[in-house]
Amino acid sequence: MSKKKNKNPAISDNLTRSTAYIWKSRLSWRIIGAVFFTILFVQVAILILTIKQEENKLLAEIRETGRSAIASVINPRVGAFQSPISDISANRVLGSTIVNGFSVYSTDYLLLKSYGEAATITMMDRDGLSKTYRSDNGGSYEVVFRPDDLRKSYIVVARLNSEKVGDLVLEYVKETMIIMLLLSLFVTTVLMIALGHWLLEPILFMRDNLILARQNPENPKIPKSPYANTDEIGATIEMAQTLINQNAENMQQVRSAAEDKIHKLAYFDQLTGLPNRTLFAQKLTEAAFTEDASKAKKFAIVTLDLDHFKDINDSMGHSVGDAILRGVAKRLRSKIDAEAVVARAGEDEFAVTMPLNDEFKTANDLGAYVANLIRDKEFVVYNESFQVRSSIGVATFPDDGEDPNTVLKNADIALNRAKEEGRDRICEYTEDFDRAVQQRFKMLRDLRDALENDDLTVFFQPQFDLKSGKIIGAEALIRWFKKDKSKAGGSYISPAEFIPIAEQSGLIVPIGDWVLKEACKTAKGWHDKGQEIRIAVNVSGAQFYQSNLVKNTQEVIKAFDIRPNLIELEVTESVFMDDISIAVDTLKGLHELGVELAIDDFGTGYSSLAYLRQFNIDRLKIDQSFIRNALNNPDDAAITRTIISLGHSLNLQVIAEGVETKDHETFLLAEGCDEVQGFRYCKPIPKDEFWQFVTDYNGSLDSFDNE
Repeated sequence: MSKKKNKNPAISDNLTRSTAYIWKSRLSWRIIGAVFFTILFVQVAILILTIKQEENKLLAEIRETGRSAIASVINPRVGAFQSPISDISANRVLGSTIVNGFSVYSTDYLLLKSYGEAATITMMDRDGLSKTYRSDNGGSYEVVFRPDDLRKSYIVVARLNSEKVGDLVLEYVKETMIIMLLLSLFVTTVLMIALGHWLLEPILFMRDNLILARQNPENPKIPKSPYANTDEIGATIEMAQTLINQNAENMQQVRSAAEDKIHKLAYFDQLTGLPNRTLFAQKLTEAAFTEDASKAKKFAIVTLDLDHFKDINDSMGHSVGDAILRGVAKRLRSKIDAEAVVARAGEDEFAVTMPLNDEFKTANDLGAYVANLIRDKEFVVYNESFQVRSSIGVATFPDDGEDPNTVLKNADIALNRAKEEGRDRICEYTEDFDRAVQQRFKMLRDLRDALENDDLTVFFQPQFDLKSGKIIGAEALIRWFKKDKSKAGGSYISPAEFIPIAEQSGLIVPIGDWVLKEACKTAKGWHDKGQEIRIAVNVSGAQFYQSNLVKNTQEVIKAFDIRPNLIELEVTESVFMDDISIAVDTLKGLHELGVELAIDDFGTGYSSLAYLRQFNIDRLKIDQSFIRNALNNPDDAAITRTIISLGHSLNLQVIAEGVETKDHETFLLAEGCDEVQGFRYCKPIPKDEFWQFVTDYNGSLDSFDNE
């Protein structure tokens, strides 16, 4: 193929390297080897075919030499039956030529005389005229000279010296092999130069292009092709370079689009198009730390959470919820100052920041404005109107922190306090909030350590059959004795302090599993001592839905080899109502295990009687708030009577907790309550003290009248 004239030094260097590389290329040597050995093979085959011809040629020359020597000494003028060769002539021939011996025959095949070495061939008839013989060692060659060969009327069988034939054939082979090798090398070299110029150089040039493209696919610095595109190779190189350049352009476009997409995914909310929390914090930092210190301003940071947004999603569907989120985003973005940054900080959380000005002199002013934006006008979705409220936390930079991220965190703390205080309100950050959060985190760490170090314990409060006075059960209540360096060695932390923290963090699940194991272990010990006391264990909502409660309970019962009916699981009615279908399935599974089931704090939440009939439960537990006020509050007394009546109508046992006085007991006995527990009888105590209490108890509730 032809090369285009190119004065580019880089291309010339590239071609020089390609030419030099031809002789280093494996492909080149494979072609060289294939061509060289192909030519050599053909020549060797020809040599094998010509060796015999060369040998026959040499033997023919020997035959002719022998014929000339013998024919020259034949005297045709002798008499019949006499040899035409004299002894003197025969000896001269034998001594000076390659003839080692010969026999003279008449045309009638009659042996006239033999000279020198005896021949193997003997003439008997006409068939012998065509015979030849060569000895096994190749040293002698016997031929028959007919009258036509000698031009005399005699037949001669000659034994000729052929020792040099083998050496001459070998010399012929050597010379031929040298010629063949030189010819093969010459042809191969010429062919490689041609192939290198027309094929290998372009291929290696294209290979170098591909290597450069692989090393830097987005910006491949490939030289322009020096080969004309008038043949297949040149056209292929041109197409390859076009594809390389197109691929580079495509990759650059893809990278640019991907970077844009990644930036949007990383910094913008896909649903609302607002900046996300990451970009919000970044913009807040950029605005706060302006290069010109004289332009530094105070900034209001507002974080808000839509109240009860989960209820909208659960009841109306996520499409409605998403539409409301987009509506909130649009309203905030369009109604707040252009200097403000509005972001979606979470599922139903938004954040706003802007410099304080004459309109919004405090962060609280901006928070109130945002709350009114959301509250004052309903959101209409699919012809349905939704009144949305929000909980709002506000903080000010730099008053509430020198670091913008810290101020944003403080606004979140204020938001959480607003939600804790009942929602639909604005809460401004104070340092007390931060201390409370830090205390909560510290308590969570300490509680986790207490669980890992086995510092938690279980107390038990006895439960009585109200009519017989018999101890029929005990409620397992977790207690935490937090160790310290005081003289007492520590102090008890109220469950009212650490249980909510455990529930919020999810730590309540492993704590609940641990309490269940302790309860089963204790119940087994009491059963082995002859006391069949049912132990009631509280199950939190997180434990009920987040863990495999049925499987875990089954494994614990099996591990301690305890009768299932000695364990009662108490779940509040509000937990049941979170997901009725799961609640029904879970209760059914627990019921099939044989454990007792109770609804705790019954009457404090909302339960549908239709659903209540589906629950596989054994007991209703009246909340202590009703018992405590039943004697002086007619409403609480009526609720207590209704719960007892409802329980009995459903064939359920009813137990009242919080029984503190004899009057409470008398009231419950009159209303037909089945079981009781409370401080009138015993406060929660460690299991050893509980066993002593059981041992000392005389079986009568009247025994507590004097205590």
